[in-house]
Amino acid sequence: MSPFRPYALGAAPVVHPEQDPFNTVVRAWKAAPVALPDGGTHMGFVAEGVATLDCASGVFDLRAGMYFSAPGPATVRGGCGVAIERPGWHGVFLLGGPIEGQGRLRYVDGCTDSLLIPPVIHGDPCLNYLHIPPGTRQSSHTHPSLRVGVIMAGHGRCVTPGGVIPLTSGTVFVLDAETEHCFHTDEAALVVIAYHPDSDCGPTHVDHPMMNRTFVNGVPASLLPELHSAP
Repeated sequence: MSPFRPYALGAAPVVHPEQDPFNTVVRAWKAAPVALPDGGTHMGFVAEGVATLDCASGVFDLRAGMYFSAPGPATVRGGCGVAIERPGWHGVFLLGGPIEGQGRLRYVDGCTDSLLIPPVIHGDPCLNYLHIPPGTRQSSHTHPSLRVGVIMAGHGRCVTPGGVIPLTSGTVFVLDAETEHCFHTDEAALVVIAYHPDSDCGPTHVDHPMMNRTFVNGVPASLLPELHSAP
């Protein structure tokens, strides 16, 4: 099986990547309702049209370019998009978007990135927006964990040692951990929404704004172990 696997939105509604220690589940929908089960958290992105998310927090209409994080169970219907589940993890409910014209953070080779759904605690999953400008030839690279992506707009290609895979708007892909790859574009930019099942940043119990910006006798509480009571 290829380590880079593209799918058309709605053509492969449920994907269970193999050899994935995070047990990721990818569910694409196109108009017809899709049930997002209990027991995990779902990070979703609306690629086309208007979708309705029905979950414990309420019923919400999301247009193209918007995204969500919803602990299950939930249902999404209408429009077209993808929802990625991290089973066994309880995230927070969040709605956002639409995405901006480019990312707010620098990324490799002139690309930019925004952290759409950040890790609540260090190590948690996250959802990212990657903007690859026209005429980009990324440096070949790897990631230590699986990636799931959806092409929101534009076109380009993913170059791997095993071949070149064309990418167009509406493509969903699963990229195995440690797979060497890079993205190339020509006259058009490529807009990618990328899910990471883990992260190496985010707040910890002793390193977060409330702790760091609380001073006891002029000393940040984060530097006073006696104040670090367990939650």
